[in-house]
Formats: sequence, structure tokens, C-alpha cells
Amino acid sequence: MSIYIGNLSFDATEADLTEVFAEYGTVKRVQLPTDRETGRMRGFGFVELSSDAEEEKAIEALDGAEWMGREIRVNKAKPREPRGGGGSFGGGGGRGRY
Repeated sequence: MSIYIGNLSFDATEADLTEVFAEYGTVKRVQLPTDRETGRMRGFGFVELSSDAEEEKAIEALDGAEWMGREIRVNKAKPREPRGGGGSFGGGGGRGRY
């Protein structure tokens, strides 16, 4: 299982999250996705602790807590849904190539 943390400060680092979540158990992994174009953090992250019980304890304690000036949302991460393939490349244009 993994924990989703939303509404994070853009100044939060992996070390910051590790420090906070270490109070609830052994932190196995921290992930802070960044925007592809700007390289800036996207305002959410994921933390994985060593057991489900530790993760439940962290969720219960931290969901709705104020951290770094923001009220964070903490809950179980949902599996990533496949992205819709919304159309094809090309097309459009009124002229034929014949």
C-alpha cells in the first residue's frame, strides 16, 4: 500500500516528508512528482511505510493536519487508472495529399 498526500506546499522535500512520516514507522519510499515542463513539484506526493498498520496510523494522525502552512490531505493511494487514448495524431486539415 502507499499513502497519498495532497495539498502539499511547493517547498516540501522528500527529506521533509521522510521526517514527518518516520514518526509513524519505517519510511520505505517517498515520491514527489514534478511537472514535466517546469520541473516544479505538483503539490502532492506518495509515501510508503513498512506496514499497513503504520500507514493507517499515519493517515489517521495526519489527514487534515496543518503542515508548512497548508491543510494536507492524507489517505490511501488509489491505483493509477489507465489514461484514455483520446483520439489519434494527425487528421484535421481540409486538403488531401493526392
